[in-house]
Amino acid sequence: MPRRLLKRLMPDPETIRKHPTLRIFQHWLNDPNLWHLNRYSASSAVFIAFLVAFVPLPIHMLTVTLIAIWWRANLPVALAAVWLSNPVTIPAQFFLAYEVGTRLLNEPEHKFAFELSLQWARAEFNAIWQPLLLGCLICGLFAAFIGAGIVRLVWRMQVIARWKARHHRRHQS
Repeated sequence: MPRRLLKRLMPDPETIRKHPTLRIFQHWLNDPNLWHLNRYSASSAVFIAFLVAFVPLPIHMLTVTLIAIWWRANLPVALAAVWLSNPVTIPAQFFLAYEVGTRLLNEPEHKFAFELSLQWARAEFNAIWQPLLLGCLICGLFAAFIGAGIVRLVWRMQVIARWKARHHRRHQS
């Protein structure tokens, strides 16, 4: 990834440390590896974020923070990348995950009529939870491996391009 661009876009570590919801992690947020930007930390952060983005629970930011601290991945990149899952993309993500799950389990699709009630939500979830969770796991792993692979590939290509440019400059002089 273009390191300069990422560094420019990333918030200051002090801003993240002072965020009210992250104060409980104050002790762990002092680890410099959470803020260091290299190919491993960036690709690990994307892997974590894309995997968590497919978890059908509303605690993505907290989960990504905990796993990034544990894996010592770049925290700002992980927090930004988890927004792959947002209010606009969630319906499509979970529909895709459900479709993948029904195909893998060889189950017929469950047809339903939408109702805004807790009883309806419970009943529908009981009918679709197995294919949904399996699909979320498969789609999350797929997105995580592809995303991390792309980050590593683009990062490597940038490094090679800089090496070649430096080599070319040295031999022209």
